[in-house]
Amino acid sequence: MSEQPETGPETHRSVDLVQMGEGRFKATNRRGGVLPISSGDDPDFTPVELLLAGLAGCGAVDLELVTRRRAGFESFAARAEGHVVRDEQGSHLVQLQVTFDVVFPTGQDGDRAREVVPRTLQQIQDRLCTVGRTVTLGEPVAYLAGPLAD
Repeated sequence: MSEQPETGPETHRSVDLVQMGEGRFKATNRRGGVLPISSGDDPDFTPVELLLAGLAGCGAVDLELVTRRRAGFESFAARAEGHVVRDEQGSHLVQLQVTFDVVFPTGQDGDRAREVVPRTLQQIQDRLCTVGRTVTLGEPVAYLAGPLAD
């Protein structure tokens, strides 16, 4: 059995959620960023879409971080997708996939960036992307009732 990693103030992340109306909520991060969330009856993101965005965004940040040392993207697009199923395990997503469509400039720097993409994508999957790793490892989520602590 592996030892639990150390946790503390430097590892803590949080998002606060308040209701804006029926079926609509507002998530706020510690930096003041705001994101509307809903049940899907309007343009707001649903929680499932946010999970998919988190998977794509996490990978995108890591991919750019590694490749920009060689060359920046000339163009970038990504798609995260999966299927919602309901089975004996309850409601969950299956066949999760994130596809990146990136173009780098022609020349040596672009060639160097293109060269590291396959290895970087494997590293994103195996260890870099916190969102993807959490989904893959299956960390339990506790849903609690009670007053919020600071």
